[in-house]
Amino acid sequence: MAARILALAAMALLLAGCTITAAQPIAPDPAPTPLPTAAVDVPRQSSEIAPVEQVSAPVRIQIPSVSIDIKITPVGVEADGLMQIPENIQVAGWYRYGPWPSSETGSTVITAHVDSFDQGLGPFAYLKEMPADAEIIVTTGDGVDHRYRLESVQNIQKTQLPLDQVFDRDGAPRIVLLTCGGQFDKNVRNYSDNVVAIANPL
Repeated sequence: MAARILALAAMALLLAGCTITAAQPIAPDPAPTPLPTAAVDVPRQSSEIAPVEQVSAPVRIQIPSVSIDIKITPVGVEADGLMQIPENIQVAGWYRYGPWPSSETGSTVITAHVDSFDQGLGPFAYLKEMPADAEIIVTTGDGVDHRYRLESVQNIQKTQLPLDQVFDRDGAPRIVLLTCGGQFDKNVRNYSDNVVAIANPL
């Protein structure tokens, strides 16, 4: 897909973006807030693409330092090319067209909504509060816990999200956690940024 062959320089955006250091969680808007739209733009699904056979799909993610412990379900892309995200903010979505935790290469992408008007603040709202070197545990369907150490957490404008790096299949194995961040624009019913957390296997 075209997004996977963007310039390699896009990686710099992940490393040099706005690092999240705020100590406070994202607060719900006091006024009624529409349900956020999909947090991440991803490549449109091609008819030639089929999910790789899964033998160890991720089913749970735990981040003890910020009290995150939620289930994971496989997701793909919507008809408009946006990544599917579970409507339930207590469930994260794993991009099933990419790597999974036992893959030898590439990024395992997991995302969830930051909040919703009906359900309130979601667990992934606390990604930006992870301390340096936070441990992230992803459990796969075969019962294996895959442990990772946090490398970085950043805010990146959605228009600048380096899709080829986020959805990388060929680089070193890692996980990428995504949710919404930045300012919420009530007129377009969307957030300005993505919170992007990158972690490496222990």
